[in-house]
Amino acid sequence: MLTTVDAYHVKSSGLTNSPSVAYTAVTHPIPEPAPSVRTRETFALAEEYILPVYARPPIVLEHGKGSWVWDCDGRKYLDFTSGIAVNALGHADEGVSEVLRSQSSKLLHTSNVYYNEPSVVLASLLVSLTQREGGLGYPAGSQHSTSIPGAKVFFSNSGTEANEGALKVARKVGKDRGGASKTEIVCFQQSFHGRSFGALSVTSNRKYQDPFQPLVPGVRVGELNEFEGLEDLITENTCAVIVEPIQGEGGVNLADVQWMRKLLRRARDTGAVVIFDEIQCGLYRTGNLWAHSTWPVECHPDIVTMAKPLANGYPIGAVLMRDAVAETMTAGTHGTTFGGSPLACSIGFHVLNRLSQREFTSHLMRTSASLLNRLEKLSDWFPELVGPVRGRGLIVGLVLLREGDPQRLVDLARERGVLLLTAGKDCVRLVPSLNVKEEEVSHALDVIESCLVLMACDH
Repeated sequence: MLTTVDAYHVKSSGLTNSPSVAYTAVTHPIPEPAPSVRTRETFALAEEYILPVYARPPIVLEHGKGSWVWDCDGRKYLDFTSGIAVNALGHADEGVSEVLRSQSSKLLHTSNVYYNEPSVVLASLLVSLTQREGGLGYPAGSQHSTSIPGAKVFFSNSGTEANEGALKVARKVGKDRGGASKTEIVCFQQSFHGRSFGALSVTSNRKYQDPFQPLVPGVRVGELNEFEGLEDLITENTCAVIVEPIQGEGGVNLADVQWMRKLLRRARDTGAVVIFDEIQCGLYRTGNLWAHSTWPVECHPDIVTMAKPLANGYPIGAVLMRDAVAETMTAGTHGTTFGGSPLACSIGFHVLNRLSQREFTSHLMRTSASLLNRLEKLSDWFPELVGPVRGRGLIVGLVLLREGDPQRLVDLARERGVLLLTAGKDCVRLVPSLNVKEEEVSHALDVIESCLVLMACDH
């Protein structure tokens, strides 16, 4: 007698291809076999001493290598979260480890009372790569042009801090240009810009915002890719417009280039500073330096914020801005104790050098093509479960049509040794390390397909 899964496989086998059912059985059970004493003790200590603001699965990760991680009970997982799009070079990268060892033996921290060479070198690399590959008003290949104004970098410790810094710059520019009334900020639904008060105030999600109201006043919320109403949304009192070219947390939603052109035109007309939050989608995750690198220059922002992959997991953030907005900031107008440390910037320089190599980005795009090719078959095999695929490069979202299914897929995949993330209300996010191997992509999709077979058999 056929099982439900066997029957599904027979039914689907008439297709040109059929989904994998190799991983319908649980391979990473929890809590059986029972967690080790070490794992139980970690859970107990966490419950007693860690602020319970995260809903975590019942595993304790111990070590990793490349795209793989192991928990304290010896289970091996393929990590398609990469620390929420952070570990661009994977876990325990030997090059990163050597830079960390070498720089930490010389100079960890100096504060910004003094110059340090690694921060200057990393800032120079960020600007030169942007000139070469496009972004922030630079057309691709403009590094030898003398007619385009320069850019400046401010280093922080995180993406949230980068966005806070960008908003402060924009607020000061607004007052310089329009006086005391030019203070309003525009953001967009389903955005995510951070958890501090300023960044949270432009993160349009009631789940995050409501417990902490009132937030920073003067924030107006629009809808991504909605052409109507932009003139009313962005006014003479707007100092800043902050937007993600690809919304990561909100569901891997891509901004339309034509909409962005209209948005930028309206912002320019009113003297508002445009901030692109590329904390999740920038630094080669799309295959380009910036998600907006290949867009026409009239669709480029005044400021770009970044963080996640820049130092492969060591905390760092940065604000890259055109000279025209940077000139408002003088000594004492902004600062940080830890930002731009010799250690963070040494690692950042090493990571960015490697990500920017042509061989690296070529491999990334081949891997992306394999991933997208497999994902695009799923809506044919599972028309009642799976919707469109969103994203570019290695920031990809798989839309699921039934309420609750994104978390269900994440849970089933974890029980079969693959770690995934949800995004927004209807999406599973795939953001593996940028050097993930094609055979690892194939394994992840075998697991995802097997889980979808199980989900299709639920009803």
